[in-house]
Amino acid sequence: MQGEAALPAAAANGTLARGGRRTARLLRWVRRPLTLGSLVVLTIFTITAALAPAIAPFGRNEATSAYFASPGLAHVFGTDNLGRDVFSRVVYGARVSLEVGVLSVLMGTLVGAVLGTVSAYAGGWADAAFRRLVDLMMSLPSLLLALVIAAGLGASLFNVTLAISAAIVPVAGRIARSSTLVVRELPYVEAARTLGANPARVVTRHVVPNVLAPVVVIASVQFGFAIISEASLSFLGLGVPLGVPSWGNMLSGSTLLYMQRAPWMGLFPGLALTLVVMAVNLFGDSLRDFFDPRLRGR
Repeated sequence: MQGEAALPAAAANGTLARGGRRTARLLRWVRRPLTLGSLVVLTIFTITAALAPAIAPFGRNEATSAYFASPGLAHVFGTDNLGRDVFSRVVYGARVSLEVGVLSVLMGTLVGAVLGTVSAYAGGWADAAFRRLVDLMMSLPSLLLALVIAAGLGASLFNVTLAISAAIVPVAGRIARSSTLVVRELPYVEAARTLGANPARVVTRHVVPNVLAPVVVIASVQFGFAIISEASLSFLGLGVPLGVPSWGNMLSGSTLLYMQRAPWMGLFPGLALTLVVMAVNLFGDSLRDFFDPRLRGR
């Protein structure tokens, strides 16, 4: 009786030990300079975007009486050719750029991961059709594909988000498909099928949890691509409307004309864009190391 009673206690202790190891590993990962630094930068910009009306001293298109004012106490980042405060526009631009980045990555990754997982598990004509579609979409560079779609849809916040997410779909789909092809042949998946589990249950309970890690990593990397794409499309006039401040809009138009006279008009939005993309890419590299079992001991 005592031996039987000790079994649940031992199992509970083993579960607690595994939970403690996972927590300790997560804390070690968060404390890494690469992870911590990128998280700090992304947190600062996220808070700035969320509290833009409270942080910005002026409206996003509010004109002041100072034209081409140099950076100083009155205007931290200076003003542009229309007297608009550059700092305020950079703050509001963070909201637009991050919103486009988050929404496009979520949409593109979700659609691509679902299509890739289902097609790989189903096989047959569904998998063949998906592979042909991915090959067709990836025959063009991702940015060029987004450019073609944005040109056809027209310039608006929703259209640029849709165009960028469409360019992310084949990347996420290919990663999800290749991971599913490996997972579906593993013994526990074969055992679940042998025991009579329906395909939907096998996919949701056994395949998706093991495909999730590489999909999350690729999504973090594509977030940097999404922000760069929004800036590039806005720079070409195919992104958000000109009246809406985004970092891409701030780097185009009059900024190019007055770059020598007022370099701060392009310097500060370009610096903000560089910091966010660099932080996202570093966080993606760190996230890949976290999920890679070969690097867990580092």
